[in-house]
Amino acid sequence: MEDQIRTDIPYAEIAETMKKTLGLKGSPVAVKLAKSPEAIPEGVRQIDDTVRHCQMVSRARLNGEIFYATVDKHSCMGGSWALGLRELTKSLRSGEFYYKLGKFESWAACMRTIQQVPHVPTLETYATVYAPLEKTPFDPHVVIIIAEPRVMLKLAQATLYRLGGRIESSMSGIQSVCADATAQPYLTGKVNYSLGCDGSRRFSGIEDNEQVMGIPAEILPEFAQALAIVTAAPGSVR
Repeated sequence: MEDQIRTDIPYAEIAETMKKTLGLKGSPVAVKLAKSPEAIPEGVRQIDDTVRHCQMVSRARLNGEIFYATVDKHSCMGGSWALGLRELTKSLRSGEFYYKLGKFESWAACMRTIQQVPHVPTLETYATVYAPLEKTPFDPHVVIIIAEPRVMLKLAQATLYRLGGRIESSMSGIQSVCADATAQPYLTGKVNYSLGCDGSRRFSGIEDNEQVMGIPAEILPEFAQALAIVTAAPGSVR
């Protein structure tokens, strides 16, 4: 049985609302974690290049590309592990990998961080599938938005519109697009915001003034409705 959302969600209409109210550069990106070859939407091609998940997101966001990628097309070990495509490598598990990059005081500090990185169960994912939201031919698990802080403010207000409260995001300055913006919303069913990471900024073109967030696809209709309201509110700064 194919993994689908029971509710018929108007993705193109929601994407238009997001792009119009937020003034987005590029598109919101639909991401699906396909569990088997049968879950790949008909007519969607395999990506030709071997790149990182964050680069794939950027290609859908900025170039309008639609494609899927099996594990052999993912060049980032940490990212593909977070997405459930491969097992955690020994160097990541021990802390050696990030220690060598100079980002932690000790291997133990790296290890503690990796142990708390949100990740899809190992080898549960067959392939990741990408599309700009307005053209998606599949039901995504997560929709990713990359934008400047002003836009993130409006997204945060939309998150709180119905029930209020506080924004509680999970991040660690590494694996932002894969773990923070994809795996975390997928696993928890909650929106998550991230500051981005060195890898995604270096390789995928995320700019210095841009941040990242992921939305579970099931809540898109309610989220888009709230977004239209808060951006038009009398107290909203445009």
